Amino acid sequence: MRPMRLAAFVLLALYRSTIPGLVAAAAISNVSNQDKIAPKVLIISMFSPEAEVWYTNMPKDGLGDLLAVNIPTPGLSMRYPHVHCLADYSVCQVTTGEAEINAAATLTALTLSDRFNLTKTYFLIAGIAGVNPKHATLGGVALARYAVQVALQFEFDAREKPENFTTGYFPYGTSGPEQFPSIIYGTEVMELNEALRDMAFLLAQKAQLTDNSEAMFYRSKYHDTHGFLAATLGPSVVKCDTATSDVYYSGALLSEAFENITSVWTNGTGKYCMTAQEDNATLEVLVRMAIEGLVDFNRVIVMRTGANFDRPPPNVSAYEHLLVLQQNGFDIANQNIYRAGIEIVKGILEKWDCTFAKGVKATNYVGDIFGSLGGEPDFGVGSLTDGKRVQPGGGSGDLEPEMLMSRKGVVLPVVRRAGR
Repeated sequence: MRPMRLAAFVLLALYRSTIPGLVAAAAISNVSNQDKIAPKVLIISMFSPEAEVWYTNMPKDGLGDLLAVNIPTPGLSMRYPHVHCLADYSVCQVTTGEAEINAAATLTALTLSDRFNLTKTYFLIAGIAGVNPKHATLGGVALARYAVQVALQFEFDAREKPENFTTGYFPYGTSGPEQFPSIIYGTEVMELNEALRDMAFLLAQKAQLTDNSEAMFYRSKYHDTHGFLAATLGPSVVKCDTATSDVYYSGALLSEAFENITSVWTNGTGKYCMTAQEDNATLEVLVRMAIEGLVDFNRVIVMRTGANFDRPPPNVSAYEHLLVLQQNGFDIANQNIYRAGIEIVKGILEKWDCTFAKGVKATNYVGDIFGSLGGEPDFGVGSLTDGKRVQPGGGSGDLEPEMLMSRKGVVLPVVRRAGR
């Protein structure tokens, strides 16, 4: 084949292969919001057990089959490639996969999918967690105002830390622990709609939480420890906050370090209570999509249940606590996801027209550490945009937190970041 004819053949082949794709893409992008799936509630699970409690119990309770409609959605986890919905699409559910990367990847794919209109959807992040014995117990349910990415710091191995350090963790841009970072990534702290959290709390309190004798026995080990009364009680619904870390940590020293940083980074307001691997990643995606008008960040609920204590009781090593002894909190924590969560779901559906369709007005700051959604954060150094909402489509231009902090008089130390 001559070169000219070969070139023409290649161009024709490219044309034929490309045009159908462009037509399909155009067709998808032109789908109107009226034709999209618009759930009133989207349940976000992180792995199979958290999802199965919904699939199993909703039909038993006469609330519908969450597997009635199964929607393949490009970009979801290869382990959990479908969004599942009731037959009327009022409630849907997705499983992200565990840890921060999986959570962010799945939520990004879902929220950018042209199959869904999520602008009025309530997001219920519902999963198990580690639990701080100061504030809750095995099987207990916590509803959060803050999510704090506690491990987003420098770290020394504890055997190599300076003698005056209380922990090997210390924030970026600082020279010691328990300070506010002067190098900010933007995902360190997320604040949710407190009014919605309080409504969810009242709904969840209707639940009859389950318990077992084995978990009761393990709780009894905390009886002789000052400040751990909450650990010794049966499951209840409480208001306290979540910590995010990819590392599944356990032990008093790490837990106390992250408890302290939660307080520092929220200006003393946050209450470190539940430990998880995904929340800040999920919330960061929702903040970004809220900027673009694809979701409403005021409609996000984070609910975690205590599957294991984050630190051991007296006279038990961290190793024994995590790997040897049976706390027996997993099953009751998983069951209580559904028992508390379904009360929230039912409450939203039952009062949709009179309360939830229009949204629940926030009375506190809602958003990330940058102030991306407008307003002034009540933690950190203030809004990156002087209280204005970041414009969609990159309309606000590049925003550098270092410039903001310099304007506000925060001294930035010179920090060498290896490999960057």
